[in-house]
Amino acid sequence: MTLYLMGYIIVIVAGNNKPTGGVFMEYNSQVKNRIKRVEGQLRGIVRMMEQGEDCKDVITQLSAAKTALDRSVGLIVSMNLVECVRDSQETGENTETLVKEAVNLLVKSR
Repeated sequence: MTLYLMGYIIVIVAGNNKPTGGVFMEYNSQVKNRIKRVEGQLRGIVRMMEQGEDCKDVITQLSAAKTALDRSVGLIVSMNLVECVRDSQETGENTETLVKEAVNLLVKSR
């Protein structure tokens, strides 16, 4: 079983490397609102650039948006991991692999 981060959708792939049914994560309003806030930050940054704002201010805002995205990735991966571990415990599957794959996703996102 493999976890893939596809855009903002995490897909669990079984041994045959094809997504299994019902594996797309349902995103709650907290996650969606985080992404919408980042979107607003990025629009504000573009506006700053168009208005010729100081480079330091633009970089500061870009850094803040990047941090917000990084935290969103962490939240999404952790929420997905919790779901996957619950499912694995119900079916008696090994959860160690899931944890390792989630850690790998976080490392790749950096």
